[in-house]
Amino acid sequence: MEQLQREQPFALPIKFIQFGEGNFLRAYFDWMIDLLNERTGFDAGVAVVRPRGYTVKPVLDEQGGMFTTLVQGLNEAGEAVKEFRKISCVQREINASTMFDEVLALARNPDTRYVLSNTTEAGIAVNDGDRFGDMPPSAFPAKLTRLMYERFRHFEGDAQRGWVLLPCELIERNGPALKAAVLHFAQLWQLGAEFAAWIDNANTFCSTLVDRIVTGYPEAGIAEIEAELGYRDRFLVAAEYYYVLLIEGPAWLADEWRLNDAGLNIKLVEDIGPYRAAKVGILNGGHTSLVPVALLAGLETVREAVEDEAVGNYLVRTIEQEIIPALPLPKRELEDFSAEVLRRFRNPFIRHRLEAIALNSWPKFAARVMPQLLKSFAVNGAPRLVLALAATMVLYRGKTIALSDEPDTLQWFAHAWQDVDQGRMSLNELAGGLLARRGLWSRDLNEIDGLRAALTRALERIEHQGMRAALAI
Repeated sequence: MEQLQREQPFALPIKFIQFGEGNFLRAYFDWMIDLLNERTGFDAGVAVVRPRGYTVKPVLDEQGGMFTTLVQGLNEAGEAVKEFRKISCVQREINASTMFDEVLALARNPDTRYVLSNTTEAGIAVNDGDRFGDMPPSAFPAKLTRLMYERFRHFEGDAQRGWVLLPCELIERNGPALKAAVLHFAQLWQLGAEFAAWIDNANTFCSTLVDRIVTGYPEAGIAEIEAELGYRDRFLVAAEYYYVLLIEGPAWLADEWRLNDAGLNIKLVEDIGPYRAAKVGILNGGHTSLVPVALLAGLETVREAVEDEAVGNYLVRTIEQEIIPALPLPKRELEDFSAEVLRRFRNPFIRHRLEAIALNSWPKFAARVMPQLLKSFAVNGAPRLVLALAATMVLYRGKTIALSDEPDTLQWFAHAWQDVDQGRMSLNELAGGLLARRGLWSRDLNEIDGLRAALTRALERIEHQGMRAALAI
């Protein structure tokens, strides 16, 4: 069986620069761009920039930028849907670590108009160590600043050559956050007032809210899928039927993207805040709260976890009693959204592996769960969210799954758990050490009266009774 390859020559002008080659952007934004091209003649190509270093060559180039999406789930009428699509909008993939000169060349391309990014919640971060001459700088905003300065210089500060930036990182007001990070590096590198003004006036930093469950490569059923397709695609990516993209941005963007003709669930809104609160708190917060508990309980997928009597009941009660009361929207609206989220979690067509969701758990927990935990803790002690916090700590003992997070985080947990195992540190001290990590929480959470004691008790229940017994709250 042959491997998928591009059938037609590259023909699309590169309008999108995409930082991130992962499953989500490919099954979400690239899928939408491909549909825009088909339905409206948008005629947009994508250049994918792999922001972090790898030793292998740019993988999408092995298939000419082509890959397949598999969308399956229940549609609005409750009917089963299964749709394959060959995505052809990606023109190439560039490894920033080894080909940064080619990344910079994208800035000199007059066709480039939009910048997408999905570099995890920790990606929009600044430092004082990256230098202008680094090829490349380490931080994503530093790479972007270098790219924008290249464009500014090449087009001599032309205000018509600015970009529309669409960060998909799941942090509040991700557009202004990315702009502030770019301005930080512009100032750090002393790139001048004219460049800072060009960033501010010629570019549009939009806040976004993204929503689609993407499960990645369907290993379990790939033989049957390849037989149905008639070709091999090592980059095939599966996603649920449901999706929505909310953009807090200018009205003219709808005209540029021809949204009236597209028939896509893309919405321009004036205030993304209420939508974000519900989505981050219930969907993402539900995921992040569920994952460590379910993994320590011996489960493998989201559907298994939701349908497990004890773990599923834990999730429902967590959302009802500790997440929804901490959110600002009307209760009925939040309950309706919660019911939809739980249906999506039960999707029988996708196998969403808990281990995949567990990647970079700590920045996710800080952004998605801790705000609701702190609000509910002040009211009812948030026993289930505290248990999720403790379960995440136990998960980072490293005995259940392969961990992926910031190196200093992994090192901290490795040393801390070693001290616990060898009797040099108590669980109370472990709890206090985590709560004191200002870089994660932006404050010392030991200041919250009673939180350290509650977290210690949750750790003790998991350690001495096991995860399933600890669920009896």
